[in-house]
Amino acid sequence: MRGSLKTMRSAADFPSRPSAPNTQAPRAFSLIELLITVAIILVLTTMYWGSNSPSRQRQLQAACQKNLQTMFISLQIYANDHSSRFPEIAGANSSEQPLDLLVPRYTADTSVFICPASKNSALPPAESILKRKISYAYFMGRRNNDSQDLLMSDRLIDTQPKNVGQDIFSTTGKPPGNNHGKTGGNLLFCDGHTEGSPPRAPFSLVLTQSVVLLNPRH
Repeated sequence: MRGSLKTMRSAADFPSRPSAPNTQAPRAFSLIELLITVAIILVLTTMYWGSNSPSRQRQLQAACQKNLQTMFISLQIYANDHSSRFPEIAGANSSEQPLDLLVPRYTADTSVFICPASKNSALPPAESILKRKISYAYFMGRRNNDSQDLLMSDRLIDTQPKNVGQDIFSTTGKPPGNNHGKTGGNLLFCDGHTEGSPPRAPFSLVLTQSVVLLNPRH
């Protein structure tokens, strides 16, 4: 009996065996899962940065405003040399004609005549734009003291005066007046400031007898 008691030991008297290591490898992504992930990233990137995305349109409109502000510097210098008058050509029927007076003396950078959101072709630097096509409309006949009047804009749907609420830019994204699709366009005033505008006029576009609204050539 005593001998049998000696042979009886509790489990605590025996060292525990180490547990077997977990040899299962971590699960890796399958090729299909990776392809799906990449596809989702591409779709989201296209939606955010694509040519028709709101973010991309805001970038293009900001770049367009910068173009107009850069052109205003040339227009202002021209006016200072010509008794406060901005460029004029008698009988002009497109905005390229009077604005050609700026090149190359007042600006050699012809890239500013092309809206970055439009599909107009790039222009060669420091060369006449008279027989080429630009992106912007021009209110010919203004003076540099007409501070609250429009001087330039993205291409308009036509060259007629407009009342508040009438279409000035494309509302469908189709030409004419669709530099920025159907999101509107930019306006440059005679004091040099720019404003974004919806497709419909936020204020009346009044033309006096001495002011002619010129669109770019077709």
